[in-house]
Amino acid sequence: MWNRRDWDDFFDIVRKRWHTQRPPRPVDMSRRNRLVPTEGYSLAELDDAGLSIEQAEHFGLPVDAGRVGSYGPNVTALREFVRVTRSRY
Repeated sequence: MWNRRDWDDFFDIVRKRWHTQRPPRPVDMSRRNRLVPTEGYSLAELDDAGLSIEQAEHFGLPVDAGRVGSYGPNVTALREFVRVTRSRY
């Protein structure tokens, strides 16, 4: 059974995981030329950034296999996130 100290340590670890760099949120252009949040990154965006689906899940990135096409700023954000995340480990 966990005591208070164990729970405090657990929540400290969970909070520190993305303390320096949180995963970027995927966005897409709507029909009215506005940015709207989407459920996840498309497979094309992951491929352009050099990530597989397994790597994206390991990093905690949402993946939406139903989305078609790629949005350039999403690919740039993914590349930067992967660069920063890999340099920490």
